[in-house]
Amino acid sequence: MTLLTGLVYPVFITGIAQILFPYKANGSMIMRDRKIIGSELLGQKFDSVGYFHSRPSAIEYNPVPSGASNLGPVSSKLKKQVSDRRKAWVLLNQTADSAAIPEEMLSASGSGLDPHISERAALLQTKRVASSRHFSSSQEKQLTGIIKRLTEKPQFGLLGEKRVNILMLNMMLDEIHQ
Repeated sequence: MTLLTGLVYPVFITGIAQILFPYKANGSMIMRDRKIIGSELLGQKFDSVGYFHSRPSAIEYNPVPSGASNLGPVSSKLKKQVSDRRKAWVLLNQTADSAAIPEEMLSASGSGLDPHISERAALLQTKRVASSRHFSSSQEKQLTGIIKRLTEKPQFGLLGEKRVNILMLNMMLDEIHQ
């Protein structure tokens, strides 16, 4: 039974996955110039003002110890982190109303590796990104169109909310010519 469930079954399932879904079975890796630049499934840190930022990660986007901070709603450390992130967001994105900041930009995901942010969070970063890249108003409109195009609908039309994959968005961003 150990050989069957511990060796034969996993090798069989892995073989089927490699034949039927090789891209997904190998981690949905994204290549550019024959070099792996990331995975569609894992969040990455983008700190340049010229790129859209991912949501915070309690594990600094390291996939090995995947997990949350485990800080509860009454934790003073969590309250300070959220307050610091709110101030940083307002300063970076020149947001007048700090209450308008999407919640996912203030708190880390449960896995610490979420590659998505809400469409609203992406749209709120558009001015900063366009300004830092010295985009014209037509290029800024093009960028907004890219966000709309990359926005994924909730799964089965009801699970989750609209979301944008940050790595895919930042890759498309690099294709807008200055």
